[in-house]
Amino acid sequence: MKKGVIVQASSRSNGNTSLIVSFVNEELGFDIIDLNKKTIGHFDYEFNNQNDDFNSLFKHIVSNYEIIIFATPIYWYTMSGILKVFLDRISDFLKIEKEFGRLLRGKKMSVISCGSDHEIFDGFTMPFVQSANYLGMDYLGHVHTWLENDEIPNKVNLEIKKFVAKQLNKSTKNT
Repeated sequence: MKKGVIVQASSRSNGNTSLIVSFVNEELGFDIIDLNKKTIGHFDYEFNNQNDDFNSLFKHIVSNYEIIIFATPIYWYTMSGILKVFLDRISDFLKIEKEFGRLLRGKKMSVISCGSDHEIFDGFTMPFVQSANYLGMDYLGHVHTWLENDEIPNKVNLEIKKFVAKQLNKSTKNT
């Protein structure tokens, strides 16, 4: 099984979040999945979106990776809409094809946010922490990033490196 995947969830495939993802991936060498290049419909109780990209993508992720890192820009003080829809659709696998939903148990989740502010507001990580708890996943933490003059500042660079080291150390001790 492959070590991990970075799920990039920005409305711009080549924006600031992508730059951060590329930098993080230089340290990790994980696969990258760009949700902006997928067609994923909203969750609905009739499961009318079964023929979009979500089902095969979710099955691929849970069958092949131990660590899932969600990388999202901050839009309106929270995760991107693309990522929210992705997380909502996990409900499909809690209702139908539950064997795939159960594969999340014991996997590890991390979050990278990218914003225009140096600060992150209280509560940003709550949906990730609580979702990980509910799904039986190990939440490994969050790092907040930003760019200055289209470059990653030294402070962010150091925080990313600490974050990566912490995540890999925790995950290798538990696998």
